[in-house]
Amino acid sequence: MAPEQIEIQLIACIVSAACAVPGVFLILRRMAMMSDAVSHAILPGIVVAFFLTKTLHSPWLLIGAAAAGLVTVVLVELLFSTRLVKEDAAIGLVFPVLFSIGVVLIARFAGDIHLDTDAVLSGELAFAPFDRMLLFGVDIGPKSLVMMSAILLVNIAFIALFYKELKISTFDVGLAATLGFFPAVLHYGLMSLISITAVGAFDAVGSILVVALMIAPPAAAYLITDRLSWMLLLSVLIGVVSAVCGYWVAHWMDASISGCIASTAGVVFFATVLFAKHNGLISVWTRNRRLRWSYAEKMLAIHLRQHEGQPEEGRENREQHLTEHLGWSSDFASRVVRHARDDGFVTAVDGRLFLSEAGRALASEAITDE
Repeated sequence: MAPEQIEIQLIACIVSAACAVPGVFLILRRMAMMSDAVSHAILPGIVVAFFLTKTLHSPWLLIGAAAAGLVTVVLVELLFSTRLVKEDAAIGLVFPVLFSIGVVLIARFAGDIHLDTDAVLSGELAFAPFDRMLLFGVDIGPKSLVMMSAILLVNIAFIALFYKELKISTFDVGLAATLGFFPAVLHYGLMSLISITAVGAFDAVGSILVVALMIAPPAAAYLITDRLSWMLLLSVLIGVVSAVCGYWVAHWMDASISGCIASTAGVVFFATVLFAKHNGLISVWTRNRRLRWSYAEKMLAIHLRQHEGQPEEGRENREQHLTEHLGWSSDFASRVVRHARDDGFVTAVDGRLFLSEAGRALASEAITDE
């Protein structure tokens, strides 16, 4: 494996982890669209900073992008605070305007400059290892790797330092305010982290991958666990696995690395939607099916229990009469009886159904619960 390949995968893994950490709180706060808004709305900040510095290599471009991200957050909050629109609508109104301003400025005033929307949207990880950072004349690695590693450390430090406050303000803003945690300050601090992370990542991987890595891994982790600490760890793990697998898919297909990583993250999410142990579609379907048969067996047990020892018993405890008294179809009634026999709740003698001791206990339990 070439050194460049190792560096590309390292950059992708670091970016994935840096995006996943704040992305967890976006998912929990139901603000997933904010990552998309910030990653697109930074474009006018970059353009304005370029007009002022006349160079694409100035750190002021990053400062301008971060400022544009914060402006996006402030405008969304101001619009939402009017209570005239919901928060998702406020996001959908603000970021297209800012992104469009950036596109117009590029088309009108920077048409001959290598500053285009495709570079911002798509990025290109394959070129990241060739943009090196020198410190006192010493090559310390790709610029993207150094920058995103620093951002990852800042994100981890912020989450670790304010973990309790973020946790409470995420799930109960009123309680956080009562305890004096200043939820508004925490919110803007978190949004600032997201802006800085998006700005640091888009140059190497593009805004599309930033959105994918900030949302897909935390969303998948949300389906797997209901503990915040585990959700943070799983989000990072899923993001890193998606980055590495996506890179090798791109290598095999000779396709865009960023696109393949984003697609892999999406595949992992949809696989989680299907196969998650507690919240996956298959698990929910299996659980609902089991509950359906369990409820039907309880209905059968109650019906037979109520008619035990009565003169009508010879008629009421026959399978063909279940359709009349319980409103079941004949096919469904046969299947319920079969399930109940397999589970040891009833026995059949000469076409008549009798409760076993387990069946009587089931009926008594069901009646008591009701």
